[in-house]
Amino acid sequence: MDLMTVEVLQRLLLAAAEEMGITLIRAAYSPNIKERRDASCAVFDAEGRVIAQAAHIPMHLSSMVDLPRALGEAYPRKTWQPGDMFIANDPYVSAGSHLNDLAVIAPVFGGGELIGFVANTAHHADVGGRVPGSESGDSTSIFQDGLRLPVARLVARGRVDDGLFRTILLNSRTPRERIGDLRAQIAANRAGSERLREICEQRGADVLQRSMAAILDATERRLREGIATMPDGSYDAEGFCDDDGREARPVRIRVTVRIAGDRVTLDFTGTDAQVAGAKNVPPVSLLATVYYVLKAVIDPDIPPNGGYYRAIEVIAPAGTVLNPRPPAAVAARFTTCQTVADVVLSAFARVVPERVVAHCHGGTLAIYSGTDPRRGEFFVDYEVYAGGSGARATKDGIDGIANHTTNTSNLPIEALESEFPILVERYAFVPDTGGAGRFRGGLAVVREVRGLAGELVVGGWGCNQREAPRGFGGGGDGVPGAFEVVGADGAIRETARSTVPGLHVAAGERLRVRTSGGGGSGDPLTRDPALVLRDLRLEKISATHAESVYGVVVRDGVVDVEATRARRAERKPVGAVPGNGGSFRPT
Repeated sequence: MDLMTVEVLQRLLLAAAEEMGITLIRAAYSPNIKERRDASCAVFDAEGRVIAQAAHIPMHLSSMVDLPRALGEAYPRKTWQPGDMFIANDPYVSAGSHLNDLAVIAPVFGGGELIGFVANTAHHADVGGRVPGSESGDSTSIFQDGLRLPVARLVARGRVDDGLFRTILLNSRTPRERIGDLRAQIAANRAGSERLREICEQRGADVLQRSMAAILDATERRLREGIATMPDGSYDAEGFCDDDGREARPVRIRVTVRIAGDRVTLDFTGTDAQVAGAKNVPPVSLLATVYYVLKAVIDPDIPPNGGYYRAIEVIAPAGTVLNPRPPAAVAARFTTCQTVADVVLSAFARVVPERVVAHCHGGTLAIYSGTDPRRGEFFVDYEVYAGGSGARATKDGIDGIANHTTNTSNLPIEALESEFPILVERYAFVPDTGGAGRFRGGLAVVREVRGLAGELVVGGWGCNQREAPRGFGGGGDGVPGAFEVVGADGAIRETARSTVPGLHVAAGERLRVRTSGGGGSGDPLTRDPALVLRDLRLEKISATHAESVYGVVVRDGVVDVEATRARRAERKPVGAVPGNGGSFRPT
């Protein structure tokens, strides 16, 4: 194939996926999709291999990467017709991620022949189940998580299957949102199908198919070349989730990364057995997490397609938290996946420390529900709060960002308050929460809300409320987060555990959600005093923190050089980090 043609087609296919994403987000009804952009879109070749994925959410690869295969098993190819679309969400029978992520796939035809697929996934705020929002970390079975959909025909020759559509609506507490979001998903696939047919008509089916194969081959070569630059060897790491969803006990995630020539194997043998709660991870979600980490470490500019899957082997023994047996609940799988990402990065820190970050805030979920008196309807507000990213080898971590596999946007206060009877009374960064180091971890955020129409019921969970994000290379840990119910008198009435199955916030009370800071990198006593002073002026750290942790003395708004030199000389490079929730860990 002519390389110029292949490059042009690669860009066109990516543009098609991005246009799908724009269509979906602009047409969606729920704030979770139209504001937070909790959705993803992709284009596949005729063999069902991912060719282009828009830059949305890495985790959603797991909702779609195996969907063409599942479609072929459920419906023979000869039964597919132009205009057909199929919906699925179950990780055990239809290659989904978890039940809230409804994936819609459409085979695309050109000249009477199958030329590829387009698909999108969108997180629906409620698909039934035992709790509002359909996600509860303490569920013990996937049957409690909501409506399970095998691959089913949603649209036949351009006409929506009214029976299936109404069945989905009937199983949601918020059907009005579901109508708009499902229609947006259908519209996105129609846009993608039209663009793929246009490309085929302009270039020809043979050129399109051969170019798709060349794109995959080129990506595989590029990944293998990146792997081959790393030293052969075996590298271990482990980390822990806060709890198992039911009990306050740490859950071990262990990996051995083996590099041999141009291949890499990630072996998760030694990881704890599947848990009683909903923090189990279906295999497709584990793969999506691994693909994200390897892309970030080896070559961030590698196109996100099926080519780089070929050089990667993943081993996860059956019956473990990363490969559970049905009907294990998986609603809260993303909190475990965030730990997986940190652990895999820790293993690569022994190989390419300049390319990894310290442990990050994993994500904090809060699902608010109640009745909106303005409409007389039940509402579900689904929010994932950002936290600090881990420091890099040469830069500070990022404050208040959705890390790793989430990559969702902030829900603006204005959008939240216009959609739901909720008032945000505080939203800010939290000083002194980033792990100390030569390069500081990113700051946590705090958000305080109260209901305007009586009691709020809150579900969800918080990563890193017990297991602090670890620093590396001598850096300190980030400060853990917390759920706190603040009474009308301003006193903390209750501090919830990491998994919140149903927290009641009475009228006049506030829920304070604080995320965690990211881990630091390097010895804090080697941090440039000018950077410490900058953080102090920006109110990212306090004067006490600057002196006790970094050994930097500030007087009258400037660094006292002599006092700082003396203070640092008194300190040992290895020891406890006062007030920072962690300790230095020399490599």
